Amino acid sequence: MIAIGFKKRFLTTFGIIIGGALLFNLGQVKAQTHYNSNVSVGVKAGMDLSRVNFTPGVKQSFLPGANAGFTIRYIEENHFGLIGEINFEQRGWKENFEEAPFKYSRTLNYIQIPFLAHIYFGRRARFFFNAGPEIGFMIGESTSSNFDYKNVGAVSGFPNRTTYQYLINADPKVDYGISAGLGGEFNVNRTHSVYLEGRFYYGLGNVLKSGRTERFRGSNSMSIMISAGYWFRIK
Repeated sequence: MIAIGFKKRFLTTFGIIIGGALLFNLGQVKAQTHYNSNVSVGVKAGMDLSRVNFTPGVKQSFLPGANAGFTIRYIEENHFGLIGEINFEQRGWKENFEEAPFKYSRTLNYIQIPFLAHIYFGRRARFFFNAGPEIGFMIGESTSSNFDYKNVGAVSGFPNRTTYQYLINADPKVDYGISAGLGGEFNVNRTHSVYLEGRFYYGLGNVLKSGRTERFRGSNSMSIMISAGYWFRIK
């Protein structure tokens, strides 16, 4: 119930932010006389901090990972544009055993395709807000552990905790969710610019097979992505 309530609050807040930003942009469009559209392509790279919102819960800390990708941006109106990306991202979870000397983490590799609304303010130095849906396709996974996670019953001193997640591969292979980010961009000249962005992602699908008849009722991916990027204007 906590996970469901969080998801509803998150979606409601997300919708209010997007709706308000779009209404503001419509007002700006009516006030302006003319704006020359532009198209930019770019690259980005950075790091992820991720975890999985399991129901019932699993004690975790954030799992570090990498991200990198190619981007394209189309700006038709002043203060507003659209961004498409193809990214490689490492997500997953790292379990917290507190005082016990055990370690376990699962890394899931995805090709992520976000489609984002881009709202910005400023000229040479810009502040921007990106938000929208994205879909991901898992291309591989790996596990790191210092104990036999396939036979925890034989591990001396292993604590009493949920272990079902150790025994199954990530499924389904497609993840989908929504993301929102804030950042700043600096225009070096008319053609080149660099930027820094922090972005939050919440998966609406499940990482592991989940449902009322399964061991987990939910297993939603969550991540914080920090990346630096470069834009090259081609139009």
